[in-house]
Amino acid sequence: MAEHPAYPVGLRLTGRRVVVLGGGQVAQRRLPALIAAGADVHLVSPEATPSVEAMADAGEITWSRRRYTEGDLEGAWYALISTSDLEANNLASAEGERRRVWCVRSDDADRATAWTPATGHSEGVTVAVLTTDAKGRDPRHTAAVRDAVIEGLRDGTLVAPQFRTRTPGVALVGGGPGDPDLITVRGRRLLAGADVVIADRLGPRDLLAELPPHVEVIDAAKIPYGRYMAQEAINNALIEHAKQGRSVVRLKGGDPYVFGRGMEELQALAEAGIPCTVVPGISSSISVPGAAGIPVTHRGVAHEFTVVSGHVAPDDERSLVDWASLAKLTGTLVILMGVDKIGKIAEALIAHGKPADTPVALVQEGTTATQRRVDATLATVGERIRAEDVRPPAVIIVGPVVGVGPRPAE
Repeated sequence: MAEHPAYPVGLRLTGRRVVVLGGGQVAQRRLPALIAAGADVHLVSPEATPSVEAMADAGEITWSRRRYTEGDLEGAWYALISTSDLEANNLASAEGERRRVWCVRSDDADRATAWTPATGHSEGVTVAVLTTDAKGRDPRHTAAVRDAVIEGLRDGTLVAPQFRTRTPGVALVGGGPGDPDLITVRGRRLLAGADVVIADRLGPRDLLAELPPHVEVIDAAKIPYGRYMAQEAINNALIEHAKQGRSVVRLKGGDPYVFGRGMEELQALAEAGIPCTVVPGISSSISVPGAAGIPVTHRGVAHEFTVVSGHVAPDDERSLVDWASLAKLTGTLVILMGVDKIGKIAEALIAHGKPADTPVALVQEGTTATQRRVDATLATVGERIRAEDVRPPAVIIVGPVVGVGPRPAE
């Protein structure tokens, strides 16, 4: 059998009996895919890992809490043999052979009648990788090949541009805090298949260099006529390009709905009858503090965190932030877009009862190669940002969590 390669085939197991012998780590890894395939899974094992037991408790599988006995494979279409009992495994394999049940062996692949490939999924495509050399089979190699193929499908590099499936419409994609590796898989795939990309200044700019030459890139930061008219111009650009049958990606920094005006764009598209997909992104409000070694919550220190916009000063009549209430909270305060207003914000917090020695950290250009962290207190932060020339974009963290981790290098 080892002289011939395995014949690849996709099993349709919906509603069909599948027997899993052994409730350990192998079963824990393989059961979710069997459940997702709709199989009628029967687990035979005297014990199981907590995760496997949870699947049984949820009714996703049927669990017989005992050892394997002859006849357990009756009526099965497929079996996974993964116990630590060699004799039981051999007996189960023999039963599978007699009953013509395809059996996978986790302990001895050469004695199995079926092998589990390294699998992955991307947009309706399942990739399964099997080695053609049974003697030299290395699961790390097949997994590496699988990962390379899936990554190529997800980022669009595996399929030639002219064969990519493009769906006219708009995708509002949260690009994350700046590091191009922190965009979601779905966001990167949509970006790779775009005809037009309207990009924010704070989006992951490095990804734009990877786009094919035919993709039109529009810099939203350079759209004229001021803040309000700029948003209106962005909305119009999204609508116009989508109406021309193009696939448009609105690449935004962070998450589209965290001070990203994503809902305004979605509403404009809805009014124009343009289909829109929203892809969440990693918000800088939690990722940038984490990248700087600051947890926004920590046991015994902070049980909550609050994210606010600092683009309007506390004494500005347009402000919607209740700074007096925020000053009374004991958790973490994360301020976005507040570099030029942090002096007045700190004064307001202190005036409403926040201790003047409350730690503050400013993380400029977080997650990028130019990231830097400046520490201060509410009493000194206004002076520190001027002395250190802290510039936007920067995330400001206020609270005792600033001092939880190792101190930043001087």
